Amino acid sequence: MKILVFDIWSDFGHFRKYYTTSSPLTFSFPPPPTVAGMLGAIIGSNKESYLRDFSLDNMRLGIQLINPVRKIRLGINLINTKDNYWKPVHKKKHAPRTPIRTEFLHNPAFRIYIHHQDDALFTKLANLVKRHYAHYTLSMGLSELLADFRWVGLYEGQLRPPNLDELVSVIPEKYFKGDNLILETERRYFKERIPVYMTPERIVESYDNVIWEAEGKPLRLGNRTKEQIIVLENGDKICYF
Repeated sequence: MKILVFDIWSDFGHFRKYYTTSSPLTFSFPPPPTVAGMLGAIIGSNKESYLRDFSLDNMRLGIQLINPVRKIRLGINLINTKDNYWKPVHKKKHAPRTPIRTEFLHNPAFRIYIHHQDDALFTKLANLVKRHYAHYTLSMGLSELLADFRWVGLYEGQLRPPNLDELVSVIPEKYFKGDNLILETERRYFKERIPVYMTPERIVESYDNVIWEAEGKPLRLGNRTKEQIIVLENGDKICYF
């Protein structure tokens, strides 16, 4: 199968955790529905169709951390736009702004691996990425956090079971069977529960726990799982959602 590989990065990123409200926290990497939005921005899908175009039902998706995960918290002033107009001064019970602390990723950078069953859509996406062209501006989670992207390559990939392989991508929980994650020294392991499947009506239908390493180092996986990994012709090995 053909695997498109490209990088996306920015100065800051924010992928809001679904259970945080007044002080938003961020996931450490973009969940699959967010990546679908990025892919839709490149090919020009509208907001009603991008989750259908890039559903996990018709594509395989791998995500690699390129930079170490660094999180900072910054204060943001939200202006008051209730009743559909800006209130610049204090009026009765309405304050002109609301300061909140928000968590951001600092210098986030990710490598995206994608295979799509729709050959026409996949070819269109690959050509646009190679030309560094996007129909809509890419952002790293919020419209204020502009992102850039670059072509890495188009590779042939083969499916096969893992066998103590070093995997460059984050690893979904479905790959874990017993103790087949090989823990190594000088690695810091983290687990996050992220939304994985979202319908075009923006209803999250499934979540998954995902294991990743704080510095983006490869993770080693044993062979007790029935799930398959993708081995690229350049030697990279990835798990996919």
